[in-house]
Amino acid sequence: MDYKPLASGSDVVEFDLGGSVEDDTIALDLEHPDDGYDLFEEDDLVQLASSSTRFGDDLGNGDPNLEPYEGMEFDSEQASRIFYNSYARRVGFSTRVSVYQRSRRDGSIICRQIVCSREGFRRDGGENRSKRQRTITRVGCKAQMTVKKQSSGRWAVSKLVKEHNHELVPPDKVHCLRSHRHVSGPARSLIDTLQAAGMGPSGVMSVLIKESGGINNVGFTKVDCQNYMSSSRQRTLGSGGQLVFDYLKRMQDEDPGFFCAVQGDFENSTGNIFWADSNSRMNYSYFGDTVTFDTTYRTNRYRVPFAPFTGWNHHGQPVLFGCALLLNESESSFVWLFQTWLAAMSGCQPVSITTDQDRIIRAAVVQVFPGTRHRFCKWNVFREAQERLSHIYQSHPTFEAEFLRCINVTETIDEFEICWESLLKMYDLDSNEWLQSMYHARQQWVPVFLRDTFFGEMFVTQGSDNINSYFDGYINASTNIQVLIKQYEKAIATRHEKEVKADYDTLNISPILRTPSPMEKQAAKLYTRIIFMKFQEELVETLAYPATVVDDTGSETMFRVAKFGEDHKGHFVKFNVFEKKASCSCQMFEISGIICRHILAVFRVTNVLTLPSHYILKRWTRNAKSGVLLDEHALGLPNDSHDSSAARYDNLRREAIKYVEEGAESECVYNVAMDALREAANKVAAAKKHGPGVVQHTPKNCSQQLVSCTVDQDKKIEELAAELEIAIQRCEAYQAKLLTILKDMEEQKLKLSVNVRNVRLNLKMSNHSTPFM
Repeated sequence: MDYKPLASGSDVVEFDLGGSVEDDTIALDLEHPDDGYDLFEEDDLVQLASSSTRFGDDLGNGDPNLEPYEGMEFDSEQASRIFYNSYARRVGFSTRVSVYQRSRRDGSIICRQIVCSREGFRRDGGENRSKRQRTITRVGCKAQMTVKKQSSGRWAVSKLVKEHNHELVPPDKVHCLRSHRHVSGPARSLIDTLQAAGMGPSGVMSVLIKESGGINNVGFTKVDCQNYMSSSRQRTLGSGGQLVFDYLKRMQDEDPGFFCAVQGDFENSTGNIFWADSNSRMNYSYFGDTVTFDTTYRTNRYRVPFAPFTGWNHHGQPVLFGCALLLNESESSFVWLFQTWLAAMSGCQPVSITTDQDRIIRAAVVQVFPGTRHRFCKWNVFREAQERLSHIYQSHPTFEAEFLRCINVTETIDEFEICWESLLKMYDLDSNEWLQSMYHARQQWVPVFLRDTFFGEMFVTQGSDNINSYFDGYINASTNIQVLIKQYEKAIATRHEKEVKADYDTLNISPILRTPSPMEKQAAKLYTRIIFMKFQEELVETLAYPATVVDDTGSETMFRVAKFGEDHKGHFVKFNVFEKKASCSCQMFEISGIICRHILAVFRVTNVLTLPSHYILKRWTRNAKSGVLLDEHALGLPNDSHDSSAARYDNLRREAIKYVEEGAESECVYNVAMDALREAANKVAAAKKHGPGVVQHTPKNCSQQLVSCTVDQDKKIEELAAELEIAIQRCEAYQAKLLTILKDMEEQKLKLSVNVRNVRLNLKMSNHSTPFM
């Protein structure tokens, strides 16, 4: 039995799938609203609007002949809805989702009907219904598109009705239809800015009309604008606001290093809220070279985005630098937030920052971080491309792979430019406005333009510059304010445990060395476990990457490094012999802080046996947190970082790690360390039981003697370290000469072996030969 339009809003429809899907489904109903409003969720409306308005790049500007047909496939149900709504806008009608069907196995939707908003009829109101006369919007139109989920996971059109029983709306009026009206993200940001400047709805609409090139392209009406501005003025944290403020006050009492700031009145904020605890601020002092500002976590109920500042720690794990709740998304609000965050971080700007490509955020970053390299999250760009270019994705199945290859695989700027131009011509996209705008901003999201700046990426070839997922699994778009703080604290605790586990594994699990290289042994002692594994991968790969000299000026040598059998993919390494400095065309070290296989291959052939110090980033080492990089007083943290329990924990953990490393060097040192540890444990136990008074303190004069003795020892250590450095350099020189001699001896031995083998072969042949008669 085919799908039939519902006669009333509460009917239950049974489905007969005709054997196309296994009989494991249940039928559900979906109520029709009386005003004909399309039943898209809020997130769907955002995407639908971004697919069909000027503020979301009109899909109708694509192929005008692209229409639905039976058998047409989509990647998802949502993609089919976006496409059908875009088609409806071009034709001149509004859409809504209708009945659907769920699987009996897992409850997932496997069939969906999308209809004209004038489908069906309004049911009789009855006595309890409002007596107000309402406009008739339902006329029993049968136009619809039904999509079913296939075994492959894709969705296909199983039924299509194009005919309508009512007049269609002309193009200059189509923006008034309900499913094509939505105040999109960029439009909201612009409205917030204009409203903050004191402009009213009429003035705001005038700007929007001018900005979008006509009222037809705005994507919503003046009434929609007024409604948004009214709700914007009333936006607060709702009933969950008190929980947030209670948390901020509690943390201020418990953590002297806790920083928070609120725009507007603290008790009834309609601005933004920012906070960072002492751990977040200390983390920034160690790992604040690259920062991600993530606005992807949004609470739909209050339209309040939760926005964390994050980075990467020495284990390659996400680390937190502070959080914000944005109740106002105007440019001035983002400027305030970035300035406040920067003040909390002692005014030290990061090397790089990654954000969404939102126009308002971009403008705020330029103002507050003038010396910081700004990058757009590449995966957000790809996600937006699927929405903006859905008609191309559907009509050309090969487009996505070609697009990804153009962005991810090209290794030089020239190669990217050629590939991009070819892509536009192949799919006739030269006039696409969104692609043009992204091309103009290519230096902020295409990897080949960003490799000269550190972003902390450990897996550059895989293009892992997606938004840092610190709160994934704890906070999402459906998380409301009431549970936000609880989930926030759970995420903090879990991330802390993961860092402790990574510290433990680094100290207690010795990595398996895969080569006899002294450099590998050195790296195993320096790096954390996960970073060493990445370095080891690069080092082992050098065995398949011969380095060939292509130019030698004496002080500087140019090498070409390519994998065996892939000479067309070579990289060029410039190597300064005296300074032991190299630069590679792949720029992996610049973006990740981990040296690449190409430079390591050059080191191998030039007898550089250990990593030069300028190729060891402290942020990736075991001792990354052994010293404070920023002034704690400037950060506003407690003196000596002793007043906060979190800071005390971090200090003790850091000192314990150093103690364990030094104590395990030899059996003698180990025994001394264990005795000292037992004595310290007894003192700690006594202090916990009786208070600090029972702990014996070193007399003052004795302390002075110890200080003097320590200074003398430090001088002696410095002298010995200098002598050791000279000795190491001599040893390296002798070792290089010895390796050269050994190499020559191996070659001579090989030649002798060949000669001996030839002589034996000649003798054997002469013994078996018969004289010629």
